[in-house]
Amino acid sequence: MEQRRIDRISELTRISRVRPLTKEELGERAELRAEYIASVKASLQGQLDSTYLVDEHGEKHPLPKKNQAGVAE
Repeated sequence: MEQRRIDRISELTRISRVRPLTKEELGERAELRAEYIASVKASLQGQLDSTYLVDEHGEKHPLPKKNQAGVAE
């Protein structure tokens, strides 16, 4: 996510502390927040995909994927 879009989220937050946001500003903030959350999740997923566990024999194994219930597959 671009820094200017993150800055806009911060700006809208500062504005909301002074006065209520307009409907347009609320919609913009919701869209920007959703985009930010998606980018953080994608970044974290990338980190997890490149993380390996090393067993007692020194062999690398990728982290097991979890299903929706949180159980390793």
